[in-house]
Amino acid sequence: MIEQEKAEWENLNKLLMRHGLKPVSLATPQSCRNTADVIVLDSQSSLGIRLALKTLMENTDRQQKVMQGLMETNRSLRDEIQQQSGWASRQEQRANDLENVVKNIKSKICQLEDETIAKVCQQQNQVRELKKDQQASQAKYQQQQEKLQEQEETIARLQKELCKVGLEEQRRVATQNKMFCRFCKRAPKSLLDQQFLCLIDYYESQISEMKKELRSSGSSTGERTEEKKESESIAGVDKLQAVCQQYLKVLSHIDSILQSPRAPPLIYRRSKGPVQNYIKENGQECGFEHLPLTVGMWADQLMALKDLHRSLKKLSLELAPWHTEDPQDNRESIQVKDLQFIVDAILEEIENKEKTSQTASVPTLLAIVSHFQKLFDVNSLSGIYPRMHEVYTKLGEMTNAMRNLQELLELDSSAPPTVVVNTVGKLCDIINENVTEQVQQLLGTQDIHSIINKLEEHECFFPPFQALIQDLLCLLDICNLDDILPTVQKLKLAAS
Repeated sequence: MIEQEKAEWENLNKLLMRHGLKPVSLATPQSCRNTADVIVLDSQSSLGIRLALKTLMENTDRQQKVMQGLMETNRSLRDEIQQQSGWASRQEQRANDLENVVKNIKSKICQLEDETIAKVCQQQNQVRELKKDQQASQAKYQQQQEKLQEQEETIARLQKELCKVGLEEQRRVATQNKMFCRFCKRAPKSLLDQQFLCLIDYYESQISEMKKELRSSGSSTGERTEEKKESESIAGVDKLQAVCQQYLKVLSHIDSILQSPRAPPLIYRRSKGPVQNYIKENGQECGFEHLPLTVGMWADQLMALKDLHRSLKKLSLELAPWHTEDPQDNRESIQVKDLQFIVDAILEEIENKEKTSQTASVPTLLAIVSHFQKLFDVNSLSGIYPRMHEVYTKLGEMTNAMRNLQELLELDSSAPPTVVVNTVGKLCDIINENVTEQVQQLLGTQDIHSIINKLEEHECFFPPFQALIQDLLCLLDICNLDDILPTVQKLKLAAS
């Protein structure tokens, strides 16, 4: 039991020397010659003193840590004050800049007033020029009226010629019907018959032109030659009739497809202008002139589907950049269902955005950005995101610090920061009072002058003691103070 108590006192002495205090020396009953310098303790008192000294050392370590934390907090508050002062100076500089901007705006207003006066003078000059132009336009109006009278005379003359052309057209239609009855042995009824009449009219016009050329070439040929050529031309017409009927069937089938309900609307429409009337009068129309143009237009539209597909893909990537590109989109043939699929995806994405969030107007967003720049001193738009990240990081650190303080102080999570600060202040006051009392108890005096004397004695004693300890560490070839006493005991046992 005595050995265990000695070991405990030795451990306590090590702890005291680690904190720079004198150890408690233990004396055996045989060595106690002078009882005036010796204090006798029972086991309970000895245990209480040891526990009190251990508790005092632990409290001292904890208080030192708290003091270091408070010093770091004080340093951070000082840095924050410096930042706030820098922010105030920047705000003052910004106010000066705004004053300069106001001055520049005033100078620009004066400049705009001068420019407005100059524009008014310029407009007055333009009014004078417009009056001159009005007089010139009145003169041109009189000239146009004279030209109009001439055109009316021309129209009357053309109307007479039109009457003559109408009579010729009637004769042509009668001849056309006569030839159709000769070939088909019936009167024309259907649309196909009308197209066939147009074809007959075309070939008759060609025959008439050939006759005119033969007549103009010379009148020396006799009536037999003319009859022979006429019979050959009639035989050629019979041969062409069979070929034309085949072509007419093919063209009619194509025309029926274009005019069916399943066909898309005709992009090309037959014109009704003077050119079309002239072709119709001269027998150059067969009823299928719109087919090549319509088919060509549809081909162009089909080719344009590729450009439309490319534009829709760009729009889809802008609205939904997380959608990956399909490697099949680069194929040559583009179908309408592909375009419809992309449009449906875009509409679905827009509907989802409207359901999940309500987009604010552009002025509202601009006001929010401007307010953020004023609050957090951001000069450009490119600095908004870094400042947001910095504010978020600082807010997270402060929130974590407040939460840790609330847990350490056993406060409610909803306690405001003022309550936390007041609680920390009270703890600091309590710690300072306890430290003072413990120092007084440790040094055994309450007088400040006595404390100063004790500290001076410690300063005088500590350097030689430190040098002695260093020499012992080097001599015994050890690193820790706790190993000195066991090493010396081992040496003593070895020497005895």
